[in-house]
Amino acid sequence: MTPESTSRPWKKPVALAASVGALGVVFGDIGTSPLYTFKTVLDMTGGNNAHTILGVISLLIWTLIIVTSVKYAGFAMRIDNNGEGGILALMALLGVKRQKRPLLVAVGLFGAALIYGDGAITPAISVLSALEGLNIVAPSLHPYVLPLTVIILLALFAVQPMGTAKIGRAFGPIMLVWFLVMAVLGLWGITRHPAILWALNPYYGLDYLLHSGAGGFLVLGGVFLCVTGAEALYADMGHFGAGPIKLAWASLVFPSLVLNYAGQGAIVLAGVPTDGNIFYRLCPPWLTLPLIILSTVATIIASQSIITGAFSMTRQAIHLGWMPRLKILQTSQEGYGQIYVGVVNWTLMLVTIGLALGFRKSDNLAGAYGIAVSATMLMTTVLLFIAMREIWKWNLALSGAIASVFFVVDASFFSSNMMKLFDGGYVPLMLAALVYLVMYVWHRGITAVAIRLAENPVPIDAFIADITETKVARVPGTAVFLTRAKANTPPVMLWYVKHSHALHERVLAVTLDIASTPYVAVKDRLTIAEVAPNFWSITASYGFMQKPDLPALMSLIATHGCPIETHELSYFIGMEEIVPRKDGRGLPRWIEALFSVLLRNSVRVTDYLHVPADHVVDIGRQVSI
Repeated sequence: MTPESTSRPWKKPVALAASVGALGVVFGDIGTSPLYTFKTVLDMTGGNNAHTILGVISLLIWTLIIVTSVKYAGFAMRIDNNGEGGILALMALLGVKRQKRPLLVAVGLFGAALIYGDGAITPAISVLSALEGLNIVAPSLHPYVLPLTVIILLALFAVQPMGTAKIGRAFGPIMLVWFLVMAVLGLWGITRHPAILWALNPYYGLDYLLHSGAGGFLVLGGVFLCVTGAEALYADMGHFGAGPIKLAWASLVFPSLVLNYAGQGAIVLAGVPTDGNIFYRLCPPWLTLPLIILSTVATIIASQSIITGAFSMTRQAIHLGWMPRLKILQTSQEGYGQIYVGVVNWTLMLVTIGLALGFRKSDNLAGAYGIAVSATMLMTTVLLFIAMREIWKWNLALSGAIASVFFVVDASFFSSNMMKLFDGGYVPLMLAALVYLVMYVWHRGITAVAIRLAENPVPIDAFIADITETKVARVPGTAVFLTRAKANTPPVMLWYVKHSHALHERVLAVTLDIASTPYVAVKDRLTIAEVAPNFWSITASYGFMQKPDLPALMSLIATHGCPIETHELSYFIGMEEIVPRKDGRGLPRWIEALFSVLLRNSVRVTDYLHVPADHVVDIGRQVSI
């Protein structure tokens, strides 16, 4: 499946349908932020006078404009990797595979790792904040809010292995209703105190910051909650295209958010009590319970989108060589994005439920929320600056001026959120650090293995001459050897011939090459060369959003002039056992030991590539790194 290019014109019916679909995937997180953001900020300010309320609402509105509308919709979404967006796709686009750019890699990888922290907190805070509306309907239900939250979260993660393709069709329309309801509630609130519309003037936000001292700076950490989820506009660009996402944002999501935040501010100015969840104060009492149900469904959809995004990013990281091979199940043939990664799912479940039980209230969780997302946005800004220089070829002054604005905004939010480090902000950072460690160790390990295996290369013509001279037996059939050595004899083949003193009549030396682009067309997949009689060197190229399938690849090769019978193939796979180097020049022992553990617990290459088990010959070998 190749996504639509961001520059490709969209027909109106297609764009509208994609925009509705984007509501359920792209905007779930940012769309449920009004449930807790304004209340959190108001609690931080400690007051509800006109100066404070107008200042806070102005900050919320202009944060949405600067971060989401300008930075992501206006700039980031114009830089796509063949239609794909997100921090890993951007990192790949900047050529980290072709050049040694360790600082750029560190920025991109840690930004990606931080998204897992967001993925753990979003379901907990969203579902908790939605169900806390029960405290308004019936205060006696307060003891049941946390148990209900845990039950919903358990159910959410438990259904992931079944796939969400059928349920997903309803996500967009449900979120359409959600945003319309938010807009109507906001309009009703504004009628209670129309003066709130003065908050559209950025002066009120700046005036509040300048005259609130250190308290105003700390409030930025709460204000930032209104744009958690903005990164999804860029990350999910490949699913819907930039056009439909921008259309949904500009025509519905942004106006609904502005109206709802303004409505919440207006009712507070009108004297509505601020205890409990202010969002539900917008609603007439007799409609509160239906709104709670709709809110809960919306937060489940937002959580689903975050979980799906974590699965998708994991697959990208695996294919780009930054994460161990994990078992990936395709839960539906209707969409490439419908996948399930069990390790990620159950890890997120444990952390998410642990957060809900540990913090117990959405207000408490707000202290842990924001650091991961603001750090990711800060790192995206760094990559955007490099993209402006290297991809758009903008001069240093223009690139620096624009990126500096984004950097100052992002750095301000990040610094403010860091003040919440010991109030729970350490949780997403610890999770991100653990993910980053796995990525770092895995990549160092596989790079070291590749270097060791490439030592003392044997040219193919020298190998053929040697087996001819030593009269190595040639047995019937076709052998397939996976190798990283495109120009030389596969090490696995050398070891096999050395110990068996035989080789098949026909040999395919296959190299799987993952490109820095998300998709490689089938017509561009294969490079085939017969380097010796009945000895073919084959390079198969895949994008980082595509999963190699070895039997399918063999069928494709058979149509390109290789006389092979796919049902008679024998696949020779090297099974490395990692041991430390004795000369002291290898990796640090802790990296070697941890990589060895990761390698032993990663999915077997044959399973990952769907190779039939009865056609596989495993060749064990020790590799000292």
